[in-house]
Amino acid sequence: MFTGLIEELGRVLSLKKGDPFHLAIQAEETTKGLTLGSSLAVNGACLTVTDLSRNSFTADLSAETLQVTNLGKLRPGERVNLERPLRLGDRLGGHWVSGHVDGVGEIRERASTGSGVRFAFSCPPHLGDLLVPKGSVAVDGMSLTLVDVGKYFFTVQIIPFTLRNTTLAEKRLGEKVNLEMDLMAKHLKRLLASHQEKGQESAIDRDFLLEHGYLR
Repeated sequence: MFTGLIEELGRVLSLKKGDPFHLAIQAEETTKGLTLGSSLAVNGACLTVTDLSRNSFTADLSAETLQVTNLGKLRPGERVNLERPLRLGDRLGGHWVSGHVDGVGEIRERASTGSGVRFAFSCPPHLGDLLVPKGSVAVDGMSLTLVDVGKYFFTVQIIPFTLRNTTLAEKRLGEKVNLEMDLMAKHLKRLLASHQEKGQESAIDRDFLLEHGYLR
């Protein structure tokens, strides 16, 4: 599990095609404490470390990862968001992020608003109903708060600190980003779908939430 708070900006050293692809990344802080087999989030995708040195690591990209993320499009020299897994006892400053990317969106708008920047992203239609205003979404591994949402888009407001310490400062219109929807929303959607398949009422009320462990 991750928090969506980026620890470091790594830099792509190489992306070697094959079966699987091999992604090598230069990093300083996030390699500390890692061992072979450790997990690390790269642009929000949880990868397994297969080779490791003091200031770099390599991870393999499976066919599934290449299909559902933007990692296969990375270029040498490009910067990526890095985060080590959450440890028991750590503060949860962002939100629960699993590192399992749900789909890819696209930057549709970027506008300065005072000292910050407003971004608008496209969203695959099947993910749109998992977004709610003031809810959370992970964009390239960054825990962000939703402002406006629609079936095919959402907006976020980015503060200067986030711009300085993530890849968003370098992103341009049309670029692809990894999206992970909120875990709670995904579980509720699946529960509702299961009830509908059984011909049961789909309304979410207190009894429904109690039955499925969302309330005590």
